[in-house]
Amino acid sequence: MGASARRGPYICGIDAAMDVVSGKWKSLILWELDNYGTRRFGELRRGLPGVSEKMLIQHLREMEEDGLIHREVYREVPPRVEYSLTADGTSLNEALRPLGAWGTARSARLAADDVVARA
Repeated sequence: MGASARRGPYICGIDAAMDVVSGKWKSLILWELDNYGTRRFGELRRGLPGVSEKMLIQHLREMEEDGLIHREVYREVPPRVEYSLTADGTSLNEALRPLGAWGTARSARLAADDVVARA
């Protein structure tokens, strides 16, 4: 069952938001599409080292079901599929930006604490 199967009831807004970004790769997919724009599957996979093809496919499907990304299939030979952020995906990425800043600051603090502890 994917994250999109849950759909509430939610305890709070954070619970509802975390429902659509649960999983290691979803927030990174949002970041990748926000930074680089429309991407093909192979480009996404190369941009996310360590993600398996199966997991990337699963997360992309769930994110499409949740209305965060748009999947465009071009009827060409060979077929071409591109992924881009929807308005909801863009607004979720904006909402996650302060969380990313908090994580960056925390990482810097931990690294500084580690340097002090080694001294």
